[in-house]
Amino acid sequence: MTDINQYIDQTVLKPDATRTDILQFLDEVIKYRFFAAVVNPCWVPLIRPRMPDDIKVCSVVGFPLGACTTDTKVYAAENLIGMGCDEVDMVLNIGRLKDGDFKYVGQEIRAVARLCKNRILKVIIETCLLTDEEKIAAAKLIRENGAQYVKTSTGFVKGGATPQDVRLLRSTVGPDFGVKASGGIRTYNQALQLIEAGANRLGTSNGVAIVEQAHD
Repeated sequence: MTDINQYIDQTVLKPDATRTDILQFLDEVIKYRFFAAVVNPCWVPLIRPRMPDDIKVCSVVGFPLGACTTDTKVYAAENLIGMGCDEVDMVLNIGRLKDGDFKYVGQEIRAVARLCKNRILKVIIETCLLTDEEKIAAAKLIRENGAQYVKTSTGFVKGGATPQDVRLLRSTVGPDFGVKASGGIRTYNQALQLIEAGANRLGTSNGVAIVEQAHD
C-alpha cells in the first residue's frame, strides 16, 4: 500500500515535547505528507501558520483522561477551533460510560460536536478499559450525537488498538462512519492489519517508520 501516509494522523503528545521537537515533527509531517498532524493545544499556534493547506491540524480535548467537566471540554474545543484546528480528538468520559450514564455521555459529545460544525470530531473511548458491550454502547453514542469518528485509544493507558476492537467498532457504526485506530501502532504490518479490520484513520507517533517500512 503506497498511500499508507494518507491514513496516518502523525502525533506528538508527550508532555516533555519542546519547541524544537515540535518543529522537527512539523518537518516530518510535511516531508511525508501525512493526513493530519496532532499536537497538544499549546503547540497549535506554532504549527498552524506553517502547515500546508492539504495537511490537517488536529489537537486534543480532555486528554488523556476524559474526566474533566463538559463545560471544560466545550471551552477547550472552542479554543482549538479559534486557533485554526481542522480536527478535534476528544476523550469520552469513561467513568460516566461505565456507570451507564449514557444521557450524560451523549449530551457531552453533542455539546462539543455542535461547536465543531464542519470540522471533524473524533471521540476516544479507551477500548482497553471497556467491555465489548461498553465499546458498542460508546460507538453508538458517538455516531448518534454528531461526531464523525470513534477512536480506540489515547496511547496513555495499558492497551492500544487491536484488529478485534476495530472490527467490533466497524460492525457497530457501519461502513460510512469513521473508525480511528490509535495506540501502540509501530509497524507497517500492524497498520495494514488495522486497515484491513476496518480502520480508515491511524493515530501514531511512528508514522515515519511505518511509511519507510512500506517502501522497503
